Amino acid sequence: MQWTDRIRQVKILLVVAAVVIAVASLLVSHFLVRDLSKEERHRMEVWAQALHALNEADETTDLSLVLNVMEGNNTIPVIVVNSEGGIDDFRNIDDSLNVESYARRMISAGDTIRVDRQLVCYDESIMLKRLQAWPYVQLGIVLIFVVVAIFALLSSKRAEQNKVWVGLSKETAHQLGTPVSSLMAWVEMLKEQYPDDDLLPEMDKDVKRLQLIAERFSKIGSLPEPVESSMNEVLEHVVSYMDRRTSNQVQMIRQFPDHDVRVKMNASLFEWVIENLCKNAVDAMEGKGTITLTLTDEHGVAIEVKDTGKGIRKKDVNSVFTPGFTTKKRGWGLGLSLAKRIVEEYHKGRIFVKHSEVGKGTTFRIEMLK
Repeated sequence: MQWTDRIRQVKILLVVAAVVIAVASLLVSHFLVRDLSKEERHRMEVWAQALHALNEADETTDLSLVLNVMEGNNTIPVIVVNSEGGIDDFRNIDDSLNVESYARRMISAGDTIRVDRQLVCYDESIMLKRLQAWPYVQLGIVLIFVVVAIFALLSSKRAEQNKVWVGLSKETAHQLGTPVSSLMAWVEMLKEQYPDDDLLPEMDKDVKRLQLIAERFSKIGSLPEPVESSMNEVLEHVVSYMDRRTSNQVQMIRQFPDHDVRVKMNASLFEWVIENLCKNAVDAMEGKGTITLTLTDEHGVAIEVKDTGKGIRKKDVNSVFTPGFTTKKRGWGLGLSLAKRIVEEYHKGRIFVKHSEVGKGTTFRIEMLK
């Protein structure tokens, strides 16, 4: 759990760093745009002075400098409106725009300079507008890059984890195979020598249990063909198994429909999932409490495993299926992640925490198609 908390802290730090970078970028852009806007305002004031000089000129005035100033504006849209509201002149305006309407928008925005009886209306240059939009485009590109990078890293990590799961499972099945076969042979020999021994049937059950576990591990990494099986029988097997291996203080309650619910599944692997949920429930209850197994098939097949244990903290609910997450002192944090893989990848179902309250218990829900 400490490892998971550390990962969560790293994610928070990354988000905070991204927000700081975004704010810094927007602030720098804001100050730059503000300064350029002031510069354009100053240029338009000079242009307005040149217009005033042109209006006041006579036949003896040298207009070369004035005309150079006025002709030098090739970027800032400007419209000269007379006292009657008519358009005297305009520059850098797209032909597709309505000049009168554009002038009214400039006046409404307050981007005007009074020159004699004329009103010089101006707008921001295309370059300034692009500069205003650029930070948001830049942040969008960075965000897309970050999302793609995170997705690629998670996919790579998930693929690597899958290889580890498969390799570990296959090796475990291989290592269990030889001793289990030997144990089965020894049990058969003991049956022949001591046919009336009461302990041998129980020993035989445990050996077969080991064989079943080895078989389950061998199926991890492959896609076993689902076979239509009885979900009632799978859950009954789990209840029978848990009853023999838990104290009398753990009560197993069944809530099954009267009819047989049949589902396409790998019964061995699915039984493993329910066992895992029940074992976790026993641990959460510290060996004392009630486990309720509920099976419904009204809208698809749903199985719920409810316990009266210590519950899960809200901040940990989304992490319970993460490999390595555990609240046990000696746990590996692999059981629920394997259960999720079996339900979602092998059976195309869904497993999630339906409800959990600290001190009162947890309900896991599995949903499957028939």
